[in-house]
Amino acid sequence: MEATVDMNEKAKQSVWLPMTLAGSMFFILGCITWLNGAITPFLQQMLELSPLQASFIISSFYIAVTIAGIPSAMVIKKVGYKNGMAVGCVIMALSALLYIPAAKMQAIEIFLLAQLLIGVGQTVLQTAVNPYVVKMGSEKSAAVRVCIMGLLNKSAGVIVPIVFAAVVVSGVVNGGESLSQEQKDAMANSLIAPYLAISGLIFLFALFAKFAPLPDLVFEEESKTSKGELREALQHPHLVLGVIGIALYVAVEVIAADTIGSYALHLGIADYSIMTSYTMGCMLLGYAIGIVLIPRFMSQQSALVMSGIAGIVTVLAVVMGDNNSFVLSNLLLVPFGGPQLPDPLLCIALLGFANAMVWPAIWPLALDGLGRLTGTASGLLIMGIAGGALGPLLIGLGNVAGLGAQGAYSLMIPSYIFILFYALKGHKMRSWK
Repeated sequence: MEATVDMNEKAKQSVWLPMTLAGSMFFILGCITWLNGAITPFLQQMLELSPLQASFIISSFYIAVTIAGIPSAMVIKKVGYKNGMAVGCVIMALSALLYIPAAKMQAIEIFLLAQLLIGVGQTVLQTAVNPYVVKMGSEKSAAVRVCIMGLLNKSAGVIVPIVFAAVVVSGVVNGGESLSQEQKDAMANSLIAPYLAISGLIFLFALFAKFAPLPDLVFEEESKTSKGELREALQHPHLVLGVIGIALYVAVEVIAADTIGSYALHLGIADYSIMTSYTMGCMLLGYAIGIVLIPRFMSQQSALVMSGIAGIVTVLAVVMGDNNSFVLSNLLLVPFGGPQLPDPLLCIALLGFANAMVWPAIWPLALDGLGRLTGTASGLLIMGIAGGALGPLLIGLGNVAGLGAQGAYSLMIPSYIFILFYALKGHKMRSWK
């Protein structure tokens, strides 16, 4: 009996310690990633940027994935998955310090460089931690583990914009108003202490990743050289299509989370900096439902089908909605003391619910059966995050091209159509013939 108890305790430890490590990494990824939604309209107002110029702030963060995706996989192969998490955190912590001279000089170029470098760090961290989560247990329940990680990631996405608004924005800016140079200086100075704190916090996470008493992740038949692995990985259609699916998903996820603040600023809403929290809250609800339903009542593939359909319907509601209508907020927010917000704005937030299960479902479907190629495949999937650079640019260009701030969201529909295709057919393809 005593031996059985010891074995159960060891089993719990083998699951919960890796989950704690991975969870902490996903939380810090959420803090950095979803801060974009709060800081973009903030910088847009402070630096007097056009919507297209503001989109570069988000795009520079995600374009780093194109640069660092495959190199990150090479780094992980050399140092291991656990040390790779530490390396990613250190790069992010050092990059966070660059926001301080950017604020002091009020230079958009330095902000863009800081965004690019912190994006490189999160790419390394993503490349290490995602396969760690997928492969620490049964692949059939991988989406559930990724959902749990997503809850932590998106919880940070709810908390960070609210903290940013309270610590940085409160008492410094007024939504939609032009600013004096004195007000701009006050906005810039308000960024210094928070980014010092962010850098210090990420360094602590790096130490945790480095010294956590856990074995590294080892895949079966792991090769000692990456020569030819990329070419071999590209011969798997379900992986390649999964990379495209991730790219298109991240594009629409970033649009929903990081442009909602700019759209609120366009509408003259004072609390624009917390709008990302609404999108993240909807994603949290989606993740929670996924944890309950998968795989007991719903397969990963079925969840992906529903996500594609929900995305298309919700985008149509955004584009066709009336900015003078407040039906949704009167039903969902006002009775609980919340603000009255236009229906299209809340529909952008509801895209978070439609998006919630896409990432957790695509990852295990795309990595299925790849064995020793998992490391390289993960690097390719992480490169798909570069789609986040495309999404805001599309919205900015659509605005300039005459679709308008609202109509530009129609450019999201092709992404959801592809996600639906991958759910129905793409993930089953094992040959290009």
